[in-house]
Amino acid sequence: MDTLDGNSRYRIAGLVLDERTVMRRSPDVEHERKVAIFDLLEENSFTPQGSDGGPYLLHLAIEENRLVFDIRLENSEPHGKIMLSLSPFRKIIKDYFMICESYYDAIKTAAPAQIEAIDMGRRGLHNEGSELLKERLNGKVELDFGTARRLFTLICVLHIKG
Repeated sequence: MDTLDGNSRYRIAGLVLDERTVMRRSPDVEHERKVAIFDLLEENSFTPQGSDGGPYLLHLAIEENRLVFDIRLENSEPHGKIMLSLSPFRKIIKDYFMICESYYDAIKTAAPAQIEAIDMGRRGLHNEGSELLKERLNGKVELDFGTARRLFTLICVLHIKG
């Protein structure tokens, strides 16, 4: 496998979020989306099973209660689609949204120790969602934990319905 650098053939070089169903987002969520995309494109490891390499252009969408990874080559040539049920993610995403709201409220008024405790819980749920994503993609796409974390953030953003 190629190393994790800008020249790797096994990386996401571009990302398109299908935001047709997304409503208005808070400034905090919009910031998280921008950071996740920037960090993902800066550093990721993404190897679809049986692929000769990319780099890849990933179209990420939610369609009919499924998470869709539409993988294309950089020239937009189709490379494969992976569809995952959203059902296993529902509880983690719901809990993650609730704790994020608590966190954003806490950073305005709470004591540093309270903020830190909420943030630890938030990171724990985020890690859990990232591990679940890696598990669900097992045998379809090999990715590192950092890539899974950033993709989980984007899945949460796509899940917001207003």
